[in-house]
Amino acid sequence: MSNRILERRKRQFLGEDFKLESWDLVKPFYENLKTREINSKEEFVKWLRDRSELESYLSENMAWRYIKMTCDTSDQENQKAYQFFVEEISPNTAVYSDELNKKSLALAERYNLSGEGYDIMLRGLRKSVEIFREANIELDTKIQLKQTEYQGITGGMTVEIDGEEVTMPKAGTFLQAVKRSTRAEAWLKISERRYSEKDKLDVIFNELRDLRHQEALNADFKNFRDYMFAAMGRFDYTPADCFAFHEAVAETVVPIVNEMTTERKEKLGLGELKPWDLKVDAEGRSALKPFQNGKELLDKTEVCFEKIDLKLSEYIKIMREMGHFDVESRKGKAPGGYNYPLEEIGVPFIFMNATDSVRDLVTMVHEGGHAIHSFEVRNLPINAFRNPTMEVAELASMSMELISMEHWDTFFENEKDLKRAKIEHLEDILAALPWIATVDKFQHWIYENPTHTEDERKSAWMQINGAFSDTVTDWSGFEHFREYSWQRQLHIYEVPFYYIEYGMAQLGAISVWRNYKKDPKAGLDGYLAALKLGYTKTIKEIYEAAGIKFDFSKAYIAELMDFVKGELAALKA
Repeated sequence: MSNRILERRKRQFLGEDFKLESWDLVKPFYENLKTREINSKEEFVKWLRDRSELESYLSENMAWRYIKMTCDTSDQENQKAYQFFVEEISPNTAVYSDELNKKSLALAERYNLSGEGYDIMLRGLRKSVEIFREANIELDTKIQLKQTEYQGITGGMTVEIDGEEVTMPKAGTFLQAVKRSTRAEAWLKISERRYSEKDKLDVIFNELRDLRHQEALNADFKNFRDYMFAAMGRFDYTPADCFAFHEAVAETVVPIVNEMTTERKEKLGLGELKPWDLKVDAEGRSALKPFQNGKELLDKTEVCFEKIDLKLSEYIKIMREMGHFDVESRKGKAPGGYNYPLEEIGVPFIFMNATDSVRDLVTMVHEGGHAIHSFEVRNLPINAFRNPTMEVAELASMSMELISMEHWDTFFENEKDLKRAKIEHLEDILAALPWIATVDKFQHWIYENPTHTEDERKSAWMQINGAFSDTVTDWSGFEHFREYSWQRQLHIYEVPFYYIEYGMAQLGAISVWRNYKKDPKAGLDGYLAALKLGYTKTIKEIYEAAGIKFDFSKAYIAELMDFVKGELAALKA
């Protein structure tokens, strides 16, 4: 066996030969935890670790079912295997989890476990107990199955370009074509293909909205937004803070995006800047191709990470040797990209839809940042410690985008291409912040108005989207596509309210990058110190460990935007 293939943790509670074949095989372990007598602090800690082992096993089992399903959405056996877990395992574990949470809290009253992350874990358990309702178990199952319908529709989308049937990610590369008619044709085909499914996707979303609203009512919340803030453990900020973030982005970032878009229009020499003109190089150069195929992408990522720190490169090598990558786009593959933590082995899986673009490079180093995080928390003793809140998880990924950018000469030997790639990425960051605010604000509206009609939703989307969009791009004649552009954002369907974290973490990532540029060693040390904490501290404390602030005020955003503008100016000089 290669020394790069890591062993999973030994199963002391479950036993080495345990295999998940039915709920009846799992139930005795939950019964053991439920009924076991605890007579000392040491026994309580052992009980917590046994529970962690069981939950880690089930988490990883579920992970592989999800991974296989998304790698091939057309495989019915993969669908059935995933559905088995969702329908047979998850509903049963939910009831026991609530009982074990209550037992944990009662034992914590008797045996003090303050510090070492237990206080963070216990506050999360208190909130889980507070909002748990047995009536929501069935609703959760329906929601998860409904989400797979969205994956099936979007994962099966293809279009024909130049006589070839291509996936949507592959079709997206044609939007960088120098020839305007080529990118216009690609944009129209992509938009028409998505539009053709709008009614099905609307029906799916209506059902999801109604199920989610009922969950909230069952748990005695006014709306699903307030329920999700509790369910996601958002202890460190409120909806009001999100609204302040939206306002700050509108006032500090959107004007910069308007300037960028005006400059693009002028450089392209166009009377009207259309939606298909937003990805092409403004100076008429062919799209950058940082790699040719999946293997080269991984090869170069290894080298890039090695330039940052040898340990980071080793993480990628371990994942490759263990077969924990699926990076190339193909028909039948679910859209998007993710790093899926694997709780038992501690070596995550990266899934993405790469073609050969700079955007794909960014996705790789983004998911690579998540992977680094998984390795850094691998040896924390309790699964709750290894699963930080998303505001921290996305700090890991988005910071790595920018830290790695200092070593993108691995992907671009030509200095002009390197500068161009950096400019593209920084401009994408500036453009992404308004989109993040758009998606988040839209979700607040959706669940604050749970009985809305499809026409009202369309109107709200257009109003919110318009407030965060540039005023230069001409959509005339294609407004009907824009009205449904929210449907391409899988988070709205699959992980509601998980989006503003990208904005908060992006601000943190810019600060991490600023520190790294000043002092690479100190900047990297701070970044890794924050990651090692997992979820044993508050968000604010974890950010402070990285040497940055958890702050999304207008003043702080303006300060960071000035820094990014300065970096862009230096690259363009």
